[in-house]
Amino acid sequence: MRGLTLRGAVLAAALLCASLGAQAALFEDDEARRAILDLRQRVETMRQQAEQRQSEESAQLRRSLLDLQNQIEQMRGDMARLTGQNEQLTKTVTDLQQRQTDTDTRAKSNEPSKVAVDGREFNADPKEKADFDAALGIFRAGQFAQAQTAFADFVKRYPQSGYNASALFWLGNAQYATRNYNEAIANFRSMLSLAPDHAKAPEAVLSIANCQIELKDTKAARRTLEDLTKAYPQSEAAQAGRERLSRLR
Repeated sequence: MRGLTLRGAVLAAALLCASLGAQAALFEDDEARRAILDLRQRVETMRQQAEQRQSEESAQLRRSLLDLQNQIEQMRGDMARLTGQNEQLTKTVTDLQQRQTDTDTRAKSNEPSKVAVDGREFNADPKEKADFDAALGIFRAGQFAQAQTAFADFVKRYPQSGYNASALFWLGNAQYATRNYNEAIANFRSMLSLAPDHAKAPEAVLSIANCQIELKDTKAARRTLEDLTKAYPQSEAAQAGRERLSRLR
């Protein structure tokens, strides 16, 4: 009886141990599952956090790239404007330099220069020289009425001109050619008063005598021719005057 009881106790103890072992194993499995679940949760949380950070970093990177691109575009625009301004500035400087060159050229072209006419040297403006040459060209073309007007205008326009003695001489000749003898005499005398040593002074005196002859003032013509031979005895005009004087006698 005692043997049965002992075996029963042993069996009960074994069953109890088995039951406790099963309970312990079950407990350990639950803990392990909870640990695994907890680990999975943590891993998932970390993954989500990592994905969120990555997404945020990607968004930040995109924003940074967009800002950089905008800055680059702005810099390109600024460069384009600066290039345009530089080109405009260069053009402005070039235009100013060209204007200055043109101004200097015009100034130089209007500067008086030395000219020589009938043995006399003086300074004359380009326009002054051109007007005298034009009037003389009209006279040489045989357009005496027009030449008379041109020389008369020249003397009025340039009262201090070094050309005036010559202009008065040719004006007198143009008036002689158009039979304005009294006016011719007045201008020849003005020429002699202005420049008695002029290269054409002897011719001017002879021309006065010719005008007086045309006016039938023989007495005045003879006196003028005598003055010519005395004042300019070695001139060709004086030689012609002597011949003319011999015919008047």
